Amino acid sequence: MELGLRIFTKHPAQLIRNIIKPLSKQGIEVINHDAQINGPCIVFFDDVNGEITACIRQMSNGGLNRVLAISSQGSKLDQKEKWTILYAGASDVLTWKKNEILVAMITERVKRWSMVDEIVDSPTVRENLIGRSPAWLLLLRQVVEISRFTSDSVLLVGESGTGKELVARLVHKLQQQNNKGRLVLLDCSTIVPELSGSEFFGHERGAFTSAVSARDGAFALADSGTLFLDEVGELPIRLQTELLRVIQEGTYKRLGSNTWKKTRFRLVCATNRNLEREKNHGNFRSDLYYRLATWTFRLPPQKERKGDILPLAHYFLKNLCQGKDSPHLDKAVQDYLLSRQYPGNVRDLRRFIERVAARHVGPGPVTIGAIPEDERRANPFIAETWPDHQFESTIRCALLRGKGINEMCDATRETAYNIVLKEEQNDTDRSSRRLKISKRAVQMYLKNRRSGTGLTGSDTLCSAK
Repeated sequence: MELGLRIFTKHPAQLIRNIIKPLSKQGIEVINHDAQINGPCIVFFDDVNGEITACIRQMSNGGLNRVLAISSQGSKLDQKEKWTILYAGASDVLTWKKNEILVAMITERVKRWSMVDEIVDSPTVRENLIGRSPAWLLLLRQVVEISRFTSDSVLLVGESGTGKELVARLVHKLQQQNNKGRLVLLDCSTIVPELSGSEFFGHERGAFTSAVSARDGAFALADSGTLFLDEVGELPIRLQTELLRVIQEGTYKRLGSNTWKKTRFRLVCATNRNLEREKNHGNFRSDLYYRLATWTFRLPPQKERKGDILPLAHYFLKNLCQGKDSPHLDKAVQDYLLSRQYPGNVRDLRRFIERVAARHVGPGPVTIGAIPEDERRANPFIAETWPDHQFESTIRCALLRGKGINEMCDATRETAYNIVLKEEQNDTDRSSRRLKISKRAVQMYLKNRRSGTGLTGSDTLCSAK
């Protein structure tokens, strides 16, 4: 597989060729810097200054593009400078090494990133975890990397309806390449206290009144697989202690038995609680918390995934049609979906689509008449006016700071461009429609923005040839 990589530098061409040539032997193609930046980049730099941080910030595009920052030969970075580069958007910061060492460091990182991206773009992920908004894509990359290359415990934190179970299933599926066991789901909020021991440990016949036969518990069923504990924050302290012992020792006993059994599983937990706070208040064992939270992933709420609303809506509508051709959504319905709030997150969006689909009849698109009456009172196109109070406050603040009308117009235009381009992942067609300007205007803005950061200027950072 050929991997694309862009290099930006002020260094002499010969010095960089000594790195490019061995990279090409590893299957890494160095692409001319004039190509659109949508893949891994390397930036060689001498000093940490505003120009280099602006370049990295631009190339990283909010973290969607990987940027490997490498200090030049002979330069020394202190810890503060390394963190400055990292916070600007770099994926990693390296110091110059001997050519063969530096090439190996670059190669391994680029190959890891490529493997992760290949899995994220695979049908396993794309067909089950719908969405490509920046917040969702960054989460998927992290989850895929940890799931595929480690067997560590994972803690999923997020509001109700954000897709924690779907992510847990992905963790298990990627782990299955090493472990052939099953995925066992246990909702800790529904466990009856009197039977909680049996749910986890299983029991022997006669262990208690209703135990008419022996039964395996979650620890046995998840052996060589994955145990998913949903709403783990609901576990009582007693069960927290017993769970910790099994995690540490890898052994357990059925209720009513004196025989120790071994078990080995990957533990994935989910919660909508703040376990850090629960731990500090004594409601959750700190030693168990640190066992569960080897890797903690925060699932973004729907309000942070605006770009995924329509793809999710079409996905739910298609599933509801059960193999039949699904109708498309009228523009007015699409606009309503994009303006609506989703306090229940993805689950709330799915419920809304189910209700709309139930009212849609006949051929043609789903129209606004299918929107239930109890939804219409929240219509943002009627209930709200613009400019609103918040906009007026922003203008008033700018005036107090001495800003003129031209500066405010420029700042508004720049902010609007950046918001839309980020949400639409630099897609010029969708961005031009949302901004209500020509596609060429968006293309010209992108071109000027790239040149304005010094990425393509001959007197600033230039590409290695």
